[in-house]
Amino acid sequence: MELTRTFSDEQYARALESWTFLDLDGKVPVFTSPFGDVFFQAADGFWWLDALEGTLTRPWASADELRDELNTEDGQDQYLLAGLVFGAASEGVVPEGDQVYSFAHPPQLGGELTLDNVEVLDFVVSLNILGQIHTQIRDLPPGTPISGITLT
Repeated sequence: MELTRTFSDEQYARALESWTFLDLDGKVPVFTSPFGDVFFQAADGFWWLDALEGTLTRPWASADELRDELNTEDGQDQYLLAGLVFGAASEGVVPEGDQVYSFAHPPQLGGELTLDNVEVLDFVVSLNILGQIHTQIRDLPPGTPISGITLT
């Protein structure tokens, strides 16, 4: 099972349209996790868009640091959700073509990070929806009940 995915420049651009609340200037998508989290390269290092948390961080100063971390079990679990990937694959749930893993009930809206909540979805659709959700909920205090969201 491949733990990284790559997409076209156009697909990255469309998938990231709803993430305008983050500073993506100067950051070039390089690859994604199986769940569509985007790894970017920039002049100051390598950045990670955590689509579950709605955050953008720069954990690695170089490609070697990124590669070394993703070659560890802890790195694969943290950044690639490898445990869920291998579990889903063992049950025959495997992304094909332009698909990534997604959560049927997004964790941002109360869904659980469990195997029975994992599905496959088109990369552009999945990442764009998550960006729209984060746009609407990012300023809410933790624990705020969410009664509805709007997707475009």
